[in-house]
Amino acid sequence: MSKRCAPILLVLLLLGIPGVLMAQDAAAPQIDNTKVGMDTMWTLVTAFLVFFMNLGFALVESGLCRAKNCVNILFKNYIVFSVSSVAFLLLGFGLMFGDGNDYIGMSGLWFAGGADNSPLTGAAYQGVYSALNWTSVPLSVKFFFQLVFAGTAATIVSGAVAERIKFGAFFLFCFAMVGVIYPIGGHWIWGGGWLAKMGMFDFAGSTVVHSIGGWAALSGIWILGPRLGKYNKAGKVNPMPGHSLTSATIGVFVLWFGWFGFNPGSTMALDWGSIGHIAATTNIAAATASISAMLAMWFISGKPDLSMTLNGGLAGLVAITAPCAFVSMPSAFLIGILAGVIVVGAVFFFDSVHLDDPVGATSVHLANGVFGTLCVGLFADPSVCPAASVVKPGLFMGGGMAQLMPQLIGIAAVGAFVLVLSSAFWFLIKMVYGLRVTPEEEIEGLDVGEHGNVAYPDFRQVESSHLASR
Repeated sequence: MSKRCAPILLVLLLLGIPGVLMAQDAAAPQIDNTKVGMDTMWTLVTAFLVFFMNLGFALVESGLCRAKNCVNILFKNYIVFSVSSVAFLLLGFGLMFGDGNDYIGMSGLWFAGGADNSPLTGAAYQGVYSALNWTSVPLSVKFFFQLVFAGTAATIVSGAVAERIKFGAFFLFCFAMVGVIYPIGGHWIWGGGWLAKMGMFDFAGSTVVHSIGGWAALSGIWILGPRLGKYNKAGKVNPMPGHSLTSATIGVFVLWFGWFGFNPGSTMALDWGSIGHIAATTNIAAATASISAMLAMWFISGKPDLSMTLNGGLAGLVAITAPCAFVSMPSAFLIGILAGVIVVGAVFFFDSVHLDDPVGATSVHLANGVFGTLCVGLFADPSVCPAASVVKPGLFMGGGMAQLMPQLIGIAAVGAFVLVLSSAFWFLIKMVYGLRVTPEEEIEGLDVGEHGNVAYPDFRQVESSHLASR
């Protein structure tokens, strides 16, 4: 070979290598991870928004409670996510999404079971979390997204039992809530359980998150009893206003913002045809519920009430959580109006039967969680967006009872289950550890008695006692 030919052959060889490599690539399976990457980023960002809602709950609950219990409320809202993270890792995730039977997950406890699917292998390995195989994001992302929802359910309980529960008792119940109660009820609907097979739908958790949290809170309120002085001997309600409507208002704005992760994020995919619709229905329900709650209290008391208006907005958000992907904008508008009225009525009802809820958590999350789940059966329209194609038309959309009946059965079944199991845990904790602080500690404030601290050390906190009126 001449020296003149060598450079030419070298160039031809170099030009030929990419062609050979391209031929090899063409023969190998082509993997496009663009959609997986976008879905992963979307799901993580929306999960971060839901995590941020913990701040909103802390601000709302502390603002609607008295200053002498502020540290206790803030502490509970901080530690609840830490406890939830551990409980969901050790027990909850497997019980909720692990393969098992129609009632409970039996696989994947302690996160053992490997990836449920792999975008890099075309889902060749299915693992033990089949209920989540519909989304292609990595298993760790699925776990984190579901974890922030579990933490939300536990946080609901915190405000309802505020100002008289022992910190340690709440700590223990939180672990039971996220480790056992929430995931078993959730398995029935989101884990491929018997309610899912029956055709019940709860897109983002009006029942799975809010009603389960609300039922558990209701049983705790009943077993704990009301705060000292809340009701006098004649049964009249003695108002115990919160110490900071500034905090409560900021908290509701944080929660409203976080709900744009809560509901649209439940696609767990960057479904451009659905997420905008879900965000819009979420927003309009919150807005109309705020207005209707304000007008309802204006009519009842002669003045618009800020705290009730704030709870009205939250009620609209809870009510639209189940049907957000399944209903039209006009339906979302109406759902919000009804939710605002329902929360006002629920607050008065719970007070009338002496179920003392300092922040109105049961009125917001339980009453409107039930209502929102019913709304799927009343207003569902399979044509509103791609995510809605799985539901049957609701009663008011010409579908009769086809979708409403599974919703009714699901509400009743989950409610009965959570009431019984959560009551059992509350009674067990009461017997072993104790639930309620002493009367003296309650009067002085849980900040000092439980934590040896105060939220506002520069101000002397004076609290009048109603013990004599009990």
